[in-house]
Amino acid sequence: MKQLNLEKQLMNNYDSKHDYDGISGKRLAYRLGEISNIGLTKEGGSNRPGFSHEEKQAKELVIGWMNEAGLDVRMDGAGNVFGRLEGKKDLPAIISGSHVDSVPNGGHFDGPLGVLTALEVVEAWNETGYRPEKPFEVVIFTDEEGARFNGGFGGSEAMIGIADMEKKLTLQDSAGLSFEEVLQDVGLTVGEYVASKRNLDEIEMFIEVHIEQGKRLEKEKLPCGIVTGIAGPCWLEFTFTGEAGHAGNTPMYDRKDALVAASEFIQAVSKLPKQISDSAVATIGKIQVEPNGVNVIPGSVTLYVDIRDIYKQTRDDLIKSVLHTGTSVAEKHGVTVESIEKMRVDPVPIEEAKQELLEKSCHAKGINAYKLPSGAGHDAMVVGEKLPIAMLFVQSKDGVSHSPSEWSELNDCMETVHVLKHFVESLQA
Repeated sequence: MKQLNLEKQLMNNYDSKHDYDGISGKRLAYRLGEISNIGLTKEGGSNRPGFSHEEKQAKELVIGWMNEAGLDVRMDGAGNVFGRLEGKKDLPAIISGSHVDSVPNGGHFDGPLGVLTALEVVEAWNETGYRPEKPFEVVIFTDEEGARFNGGFGGSEAMIGIADMEKKLTLQDSAGLSFEEVLQDVGLTVGEYVASKRNLDEIEMFIEVHIEQGKRLEKEKLPCGIVTGIAGPCWLEFTFTGEAGHAGNTPMYDRKDALVAASEFIQAVSKLPKQISDSAVATIGKIQVEPNGVNVIPGSVTLYVDIRDIYKQTRDDLIKSVLHTGTSVAEKHGVTVESIEKMRVDPVPIEEAKQELLEKSCHAKGINAYKLPSGAGHDAMVVGEKLPIAMLFVQSKDGVSHSPSEWSELNDCMETVHVLKHFVESLQA
């Protein structure tokens, strides 16, 4: 059976100066390596879909480490795992973690790094004899990536009680298994899933460590950065309808070419975000042309616009601007346009107070406090609908993610653990 020696790769360039205050680079590298061999693909990537036996096996591995660290471990009806360290006082808990599921043939850092950095904080406290005033919980959320049902955040939605069960019960995976059948396959039930909603008064906040999945930190030569907010996506479907015709027999002045109109729209949309917000983005990544013939004037074009920003107002302003642009371009070219909103999720800005605390923790560890938005969704985005959150990004090599080539240097991971530990300890007063 193929094995990946991720631990050795991580340790190759590791500087042991980061081993202090009870934090161990070798332990973190070993654990990342052990998880990497669960669901290992022939290309050297990860394949641990949500609610799969591979995801369950990875959870069970981490549960073993949690038990060794002296945590009180439990799994809820959604498969979420919580390893709890009681504090000196009976107060709401600080929770930290991420997920261990992956996309098909994904990387080895997206998710597991967030879980293991949180666990490393507990290990450090054990070695130094520190006990927090407040309870601290290491969490593994189920099914963040959504590879099984093209959705995601199944565990975090269940924990905060916002899962759309009517919709989930209609889902089927690629093998034709229903959501209920998939749950049963890993020892869960629909009833238990619904009952996994927590009393949120028990939780003070959630802090997630995650790889950046971008290049900003690498360009800044920084190990980690402070997330200012998590962008909320909106997907719009546009259909431009003109008149199909023969490419040779229809003069240029007498055409209603849907693709020409759509092309102008695509160019215009690419220029809109910077007019509205520095953190806004708009992407057109899918397009369908009909009849799609070499010698036929396109009669219809359907395309999809993905619009995101970390601020709701500017995100919604950009949506309005894109819709207006679609109408004006269609009128200019004598074609019609219809738009359908396929999805809209509110962005989650992160409180300034939490960002300021993370700044102090970065400075305490000699790291420039660089701030950046998250364009991708995370469990923190879901939890942030109900609870205060904070988020740290770890530098990603070349910005690659969801690929076997995904990579974060162990030195950067370890510096982030130190920032996380300092941050959690700063919340104890």
